[in-house]
Amino acid sequence: MTAPRPARRPTESRRRGKGSESQDAAVLAELRPGQSIELLKELHILTREGRLNQDSRRKLKQVYHLYQFIEPLLAELAQDGHAPLLADHGAGKSYLGFILYDLFFKGQGRGRIYGIEWRADLVERSRALAQRLGFERMEFLNLAVADAAGREAGLPERIDIVTALHACDTATDDAIAFGLHKQARAMVLVPCCQAEVAAQLRGSKALQLARTPLAELWRHPIHTRELGSHLTNVMRCLHLEASGYQVTVTELVGWEHSLKNELILARWTGQRKRSAAERLAAILEEFGLTGALATRFGMA
Repeated sequence: MTAPRPARRPTESRRRGKGSESQDAAVLAELRPGQSIELLKELHILTREGRLNQDSRRKLKQVYHLYQFIEPLLAELAQDGHAPLLADHGAGKSYLGFILYDLFFKGQGRGRIYGIEWRADLVERSRALAQRLGFERMEFLNLAVADAAGREAGLPERIDIVTALHACDTATDDAIAFGLHKQARAMVLVPCCQAEVAAQLRGSKALQLARTPLAELWRHPIHTRELGSHLTNVMRCLHLEASGYQVTVTELVGWEHSLKNELILARWTGQRKRSAAERLAAILEEFGLTGALATRFGMA
């Protein structure tokens, strides 16, 4: 009677196979239905093996969370056969634009995305990727945000939605000015590096300390930076409300994912709030910013 054979141990390749299958399932569970795996690989959000590291998971989480705010706006605008037009300012590598196209515009069969970016190499890279993927209704323009509203930029007279994800410093203000000029139905903004107001506060600090105890709020450099950032976004919201938009301010994602996390969502109502304009003018005056910033915030 022969002794029973010992149970066969799984080979290393089999063990790797099962682990690979579970990793693939975990990655797919984090993606949106219908999301192009090939696109995410091209954007280097997924590795060539289809893996998702911590940094790319954080980036994907930010873009998906922003998509949750933008998709209902697009769906509303796409009713009755309208072809939505979206301009993405400070597009960078166009993560947001490509994912919006993949998840919404591709299935609609209409509408167009304009990616606006001043770095020529990123524009060329995005154009090549759009061509490879057959994303025919994506257009990339090598422009500074401040120049995009001009007629020579070649953009349509009206744009439905303006987005700016981490557009640095005054580029967010330029995106707002662009949206106002193009009569945007909505603006979705995540400001970044708000340095201009802090610089103005620093320049007038000695005078303001003598004039008002409120200047203690920006007496120390770290407070100057933080107050300048906060004050900038407050004035942006008032500027939008005074221009006829309903404004909501919330978090983009958890603070552990991004320190620049404030999301400003503005929807056109046509109701220009006089009280918002009055408060904006009062804030500019109180902080000694009228001379430098009144024009930027529509108060000239």
